[in-house]
Amino acid sequence: MIGAIVSFTSMAVAGREVAVALDTFEIMMYRSFLGIVIVMSGAAISGTLGQITTRSMDVHVVRNISHFAGQNLWFHAITVAPLSLVFALEFTMPIWAMIFAVFVLRERLTATRIFTAAIGFVGILVVTRPWALGLGPGIVPAALAAIGFAGSAVFTRLLTRTETITCILFWLTVLQAVFGTVLAGYDADIALPTLQATPWIVLIGCAGLLAHFCLTKALSLAPASVVMPIDFTRLPVVAFLGMLLYGEPIEAAVIIGALVIFAANYVNILTESRA
Repeated sequence: MIGAIVSFTSMAVAGREVAVALDTFEIMMYRSFLGIVIVMSGAAISGTLGQITTRSMDVHVVRNISHFAGQNLWFHAITVAPLSLVFALEFTMPIWAMIFAVFVLRERLTATRIFTAAIGFVGILVVTRPWALGLGPGIVPAALAAIGFAGSAVFTRLLTRTETITCILFWLTVLQAVFGTVLAGYDADIALPTLQATPWIVLIGCAGLLAHFCLTKALSLAPASVVMPIDFTRLPVVAFLGMLLYGEPIEAAVIIGALVIFAANYVNILTESRA
């Protein structure tokens, strides 16, 4: 979990730094090219290349459209909004995933799930305070990014019923590279990474894969009720870095709202664990 927290935080800082030279589509394109190399190398070393199939391509495409949209919105949000606000809204992802699972995975919408979704929505209102601040820059993209990530998570769970991690990661990187190249090049103007931007792109590519590997590994070693509180420490860490590196104030409302969102998620996790 320490590896996941460091990776997620590093990706946020790197994304903000590289956004000066590249747009979000170009960031995703270069990140995905690097991801293909990493995934193929890992699969070759572990002998799992034969696990890559095309039998669930329709689900892979839907899953990666959702992830691509969420990731681009996230990269945009971290350039125009405080990092703590973006991360706080990102923690609504499990709530959206819970709702999507009812329709995609045919899971039941229990009273507890309805209650936790409502509490999570209250947390969103506390974080964003639209009645006082309006919808400031970054709020809508950050909120939509969480929805995109939730869709990606639900369709990933669907894929794990028939596909291996190698297959899922392969199509993740390949399809993201295709989407990124098409959208970065639609105006026939793809910027090459500068010497200063290249290390940040490498960091984004490595940190993105490492974050999800670490999180998945942690969940395989300990229940979500143990992992989730550790994951939540991403927020104070990134809030401190935002203050240190970019002079962003640490707002009490963002921390309180994020705690409400976390509490909603945690109640649902404990209920599901007991069940």
